[in-house]
Amino acid sequence: QVQLLESGGGLVQPGGSLTLSCTASGTIFSIYDMGWYRQTPGKQRELVATITSRGRATNYADSAKGRFTISIDNTERTVSLQMNDLTPEDTAVYYCSADLIPGSTSWAPNQDYWGQGIQVTVSS
Repeated sequence: QVQLLESGGGLVQPGGSLTLSCTASGTIFSIYDMGWYRQTPGKQRELVATITSRGRATNYADSAKGRFTISIDNTERTVSLQMNDLTPEDTAVYYCSADLIPGSTSWAPNQDYWGQGIQVTVSS
């Protein structure tokens, strides 16, 4: 069974930095891409950043450009999000995502998986 395990959230002061990490576990044939989304109460989940499995392509939300950096270790099946210059507007639950083929063969269709979410709070 595929699981995504997130770590690295917490409380940080405005202007500070945090690094989120997410590792995919279980039997996985191939990962297409991984990424991070975030959600605040009453709002839809929104894209933060995504990256292809070999790290050749990234996509950032406008709010993340210039402050956040996404990276991936395909061997370790781990995606990280380095967040700098954080503001209170970055406070949210951050979710890891992965588009992958589960199992030991390529026959299964690729599916989207989500982590349980991790809280990031930016406050003085």
